[in-house]
Amino acid sequence: MSRSLAFPGVAVLVAGLVGLGAPAALAQVKPTYVHAGRLVDPEAGKVLTNQLIRIEGERIVAVSPWTKAPVDGPVLDWSSLTVLPGLIDMHTHLVDQEQTDNIAEPLLTTAAEQAYIGAAHARATLMAGFTSVRDVGTWRAFGDVALRDAIDKGLVPGPRMSVAGAYITTPGGGGEITGIAADVGIPAEMRRGVVEDAADTHRKAHDILVHGADFLKLIATGAVLTEGTEPGQLELSEDEIKAAVEEAAKRGTYATAHAHGAEGIKVAVRAGVRSIEHGSLIDDEGIALMKAKGAWLVADIYNGDFIDSYGTAHHWPEGMLRKNRETTDAQREGFRKAVKAGVKIAYGTDAGVFPHGWNAKQMPYMVKYGMTPMQAIQSATTVAAALMSKTGQVGCAGPSCYADLIAVVGDPLSDIAVLTRVAKVMKGGELVKD
Repeated sequence: MSRSLAFPGVAVLVAGLVGLGAPAALAQVKPTYVHAGRLVDPEAGKVLTNQLIRIEGERIVAVSPWTKAPVDGPVLDWSSLTVLPGLIDMHTHLVDQEQTDNIAEPLLTTAAEQAYIGAAHARATLMAGFTSVRDVGTWRAFGDVALRDAIDKGLVPGPRMSVAGAYITTPGGGGEITGIAADVGIPAEMRRGVVEDAADTHRKAHDILVHGADFLKLIATGAVLTEGTEPGQLELSEDEIKAAVEEAAKRGTYATAHAHGAEGIKVAVRAGVRSIEHGSLIDDEGIALMKAKGAWLVADIYNGDFIDSYGTAHHWPEGMLRKNRETTDAQREGFRKAVKAGVKIAYGTDAGVFPHGWNAKQMPYMVKYGMTPMQAIQSATTVAAALMSKTGQVGCAGPSCYADLIAVVGDPLSDIAVLTRVAKVMKGGELVKD
């Protein structure tokens, strides 16, 4: 969603010149074209060959078979490449430092330094071909709001962001900084969404939304990477989750729930959340409930291997490594069952646990655990867009869609791993990687 023009003064100047009789060409947008050798259309679930994409400003206005080169605008020759809509990662943490062995890491940087860290992560994500993300929480409240707005204003390069603002979590729960000495104070901005009961949840959820969050992120169960919490343990009550869902609905948006445990998943879905994050210990009843309620699953099935190998080598706390081992295989089996049952699955990686820019490394895992390559691509395009209520804007490559396009060498439908090696990236009609 565009909140402001990067250079509003330019628009005013052009309008003034046209009003004074300047050439009409000043007010017209010169088209740009892309000659796509192969174009993956995830909306139709098919691949078109030798296509011409016409772009005016930020949007695609037409897609048609290639006949000859247009003469009214430049043509990008991607005829030897496979072109796709820009990818979407529905579970990122751009603003915070990447995961380390130090449980106090969030306390070691200033807000100013954190802004630069977030900007670097945003750029790496965009260069990897992810032109939209949903950022699902940051330790320092509203750092993600600031980064989203800076990107929208053209101040820093990055993907389109939908952001949570702060975690809604129980005291000492999975969205808290835990494991440090009892007499060490945690800054208030890092506890903005800590709630005591349903009434407090109404207040905190309202506060987060009025300060710029696009949706709400609830920590319904314990977490793998938060010391002192257990993934299977329910932390927020059904009444507390309902309170957040109600506050989100008042402002025309939704709540999503971090939920590893089987009971936490079912409680959150019954309470009305739009999506379940992780879903590691989901059972058959939970899968059936998600299918019946139309809830999305966003399962980070790649990073269990990263945590095990990298975390072990770099001496991450044993509690984290144990919980990761206990959830990785179960999560993948639950994912396979959910795919088979027809649960809506959107692509989400938990980027920040592993390095930003590695987002596409999960693609082969999606295929290994039950999806076709086209389904994996759709999970990161059309399905993700539907979860964000942005169908027809992002994750698509037809008329009226944002001109967010990527291109790769090779065929992702025969080798999905080629999406880890993106050659070209366009966002909003601007070529940002060539």
